[in-house]
Amino acid sequence: MKTSLSTPERGKKALPVTKRAWRRIEVVGLVLLGICLLFLMLSPTSLAGLFNAILDSVRPVVVDVFLTGVVGTAIIVSVIIGRLLERLGFTDALVRIFMPAMKLLRVNPAVIIPSIYNIFGDINAAGKISGPILKRAGATKDEQKLAIATMVQSQQSFSTFMLGLMALTFAGVNVFVVVLLAVFIPLLVAPLLLSKLIYRDVHHVDIGQLPAFTPEREFIPTLFSAAREGVELLLLILIPAVALVFAVIGTLDYIGVWAPIESGLGWVMLHLNIHPETGVLSILVSPTLAMGQLQSIASDLDPSLVVGSFVLASSGLPLSCIFGQVPVVWAECSDLSEREAMGAAVLGVFMRIITAFVIAFFVTPLVV
Repeated sequence: MKTSLSTPERGKKALPVTKRAWRRIEVVGLVLLGICLLFLMLSPTSLAGLFNAILDSVRPVVVDVFLTGVVGTAIIVSVIIGRLLERLGFTDALVRIFMPAMKLLRVNPAVIIPSIYNIFGDINAAGKISGPILKRAGATKDEQKLAIATMVQSQQSFSTFMLGLMALTFAGVNVFVVVLLAVFIPLLVAPLLLSKLIYRDVHHVDIGQLPAFTPEREFIPTLFSAAREGVELLLLILIPAVALVFAVIGTLDYIGVWAPIESGLGWVMLHLNIHPETGVLSILVSPTLAMGQLQSIASDLDPSLVVGSFVLASSGLPLSCIFGQVPVVWAECSDLSEREAMGAAVLGVFMRIITAFVIAFFVTPLVV
């Protein structure tokens, strides 16, 4: 019995079982194979050089910063401290404190929790702890995005904050006013603006409708599980995310694209009243390292540049955190996908850059 060559449903001729139409991804793979073969013929060392460039870009960050450096240890300790604070009723206290302000904004009060945990600890630990809290509080996806965009308005490391304070002091700036405007006021301004303009699916929840967030586990099991959770966060989520971002940077650097991007960032920083070198350092490498350099030269700089650099560093930067760590952590712990979490983080950092320019340009002359 012969098989018909047409399908009644579509009225089109079907290909024989020995053939199949080319898919787009197969074409891409064929082109990629051709490029690789061409490089092997004309420049055999190019592919090896690309791999070495990626390795040289990833290894210092993964090994020296996260595995054997203070950052990795700080992440584990931050998770332990965060879980301890949660066990001691810190989360429930925060909800009650911010309840009046969030009621005026008509926003779920749990939205502010990641930002506070971020200030006291680490941005990755803040996501790990706060994501499940938002889900338990009945926060909508827009409110979870709002929480991320607000969270990146504050520094992700306490050492960044302390070094920044020293830089402001050496520059002769009124520290209290700058910290108030740069760190605490945005925690209320960001939810106010974003809930009215972008993330509108928000609703207020009264205290009686919220669950209790303080766990009932004993202290010792809580601390041990927190330590294990911190190690899992570091090894299984953060290091792969950081390696991916710096692998992309290494590739761009190898093909000669990254240097113009980096110099362009410095030009933009200068025109935003942000010190170029420390601003680029905050964006690409580490805000803590940027503030460490800034405080050593702050007395010789224009105070507006110091203020702008401090405000920028007091954020969820560097880019490896925004494009790698935050999306992965929040996709694991919340209702958001990686793309949704990344979009909220990018929006928050964009707001932070605008904040840095406004405070540096308009406020600095009033506080020096």
